Amino acid sequence: MSNQNWDPMRYRKSAGFVAELGKHLVELLKPQPGERILDLGCGEGTLARSLLDAGCDVVGVDSSPAMVEAARARGVDARLMDAHDLDFGEDARFDAVMSNAALHWMSDQYAVVRSVWRVLAPGGRFAAECGGEGCVRIIREGMKISLIKRGIDYKARNPWTFPEVGIFSRVLENQGFNVSFIARFDRPTPLPDGLRGWLEVFSRTHAEGLADEERDEFYREVEDYCRPRLYDERSGWTADYVRLRFLAVKPD
Repeated sequence: MSNQNWDPMRYRKSAGFVAELGKHLVELLKPQPGERILDLGCGEGTLARSLLDAGCDVVGVDSSPAMVEAARARGVDARLMDAHDLDFGEDARFDAVMSNAALHWMSDQYAVVRSVWRVLAPGGRFAAECGGEGCVRIIREGMKISLIKRGIDYKARNPWTFPEVGIFSRVLENQGFNVSFIARFDRPTPLPDGLRGWLEVFSRTHAEGLADEERDEFYREVEDYCRPRLYDERSGWTADYVRLRFLAVKPD
């Protein structure tokens, strides 16, 4: 997973929409009471908690100690674990794996799919949504220009891999999954805390090592670049999100 540094309180303030929009993924998963479900990249546990309240047996995993602690505070069985190499010992069979807004933070998505396959029971479901090809393209352009200006290698700091729908479908099928549904779609997403709030949560890797004043300047430059296309006087800031959503099944 990414080495992004997460702040659960800041995440709830500026990115609470992530879990709210993740409800569509839960609808795709169709969890049933009593099912054992793994929330892959559970974050601070909002969706995992909703599955618990629906009567599911839920385990959450995340690579961020702060997020794991926040999820545990919600009553979630959250564990610090790398999604590329899931290890539950003898306790390794899940009826379903769900992952919301996390796969694009994982550097080797082939390894993640293999890892999910290992922990799923026969007939188990893998439902996920992540950033798809082209996600936050305008925001990324703004960050790239600002970093290049400072002599910083944008590519080396980019923590995201936004998969193409065709390629990812083949990754799933080559592992042995039957793909029941997969789609890439634009989802312009209002930012309740503005673009600055979004950057403070999601671009920490990009701004790493910048002094406070230079970091503020970096944020302003990105805002200036994005404003003509992502800001409206009436509705405020909107992120140019593109999503990839799928449901795959491990054969019996």
